[in-house]
Amino acid sequence: MTPSRGWVIHRYDSVASTMDVAARLARFGAPERTAVVSAEQTAGRGRAGRAWQAPPGSSLFCTLVLRPQVAPNRLSTLPLVTGMAVAEAIEQLTGTPVQLKWPNDVWIGSDPERRKVAGILAASALRGSAIEHALIGIGVNIAAADALPPGATTLQAATGAAPPAHELLLTILARVDPAYDAFVSSGGRSALGQWRSRAVLLGEQVALEDARRVHRGVFVGIDEDGALLLRDREQGLLRFVAGDLIRGPRALP
Repeated sequence: MTPSRGWVIHRYDSVASTMDVAARLARFGAPERTAVVSAEQTAGRGRAGRAWQAPPGSSLFCTLVLRPQVAPNRLSTLPLVTGMAVAEAIEQLTGTPVQLKWPNDVWIGSDPERRKVAGILAASALRGSAIEHALIGIGVNIAAADALPPGATTLQAATGAAPPAHELLLTILARVDPAYDAFVSSGGRSALGQWRSRAVLLGEQVALEDARRVHRGVFVGIDEDGALLLRDREQGLLRFVAGDLIRGPRALP
């Protein structure tokens, strides 16, 4: 399988972080639809600076260089759009349903055994009031479940399938292509209905932890900017653009 559009793919055996390599390439003019992929990351990171490392060859580590011609304030939905593409690619290769957890996690399995199998990380650079480039990091755990933190799993452990990293990458790129085209053509206002249909914890009591406090309420969805909407019994509808979403007490039958 090959991506539906031309991608320039830079492959490495080991790097500190594909995000760092992609950022350097982007600054020196790497074209849109450049992908940096490595068999190993020695200093990889996820959201909020959390470490993302795994034994060599056990995961897909990649970062995409994109140059979307949209307003900078529309970039907030691009990680969600990418998450949908990753979920579709995993389903295509494993035949197992995949869900999405706000803001950037890809989950697999049946409740209550759902676990994180992949994550998305976004960064961007501006030139004046325009986007110079956007970086979308994608990490997928393929095998070696014993090396993962609590709450995580691998494709092999969850589905019995361990697709080669190269095949997984090409499948993801083929799914990203139409999703990214729709994102750009809509001015960064892609429809998020498919994301909502995959959302875990939707309609449940949850806690949203940010740097300052914990907010509790019912997770009722996301808005057109990808912000989380939480309904609090006293304060009404609250909107959050960042934080850690945690399942709260479950209602009795």
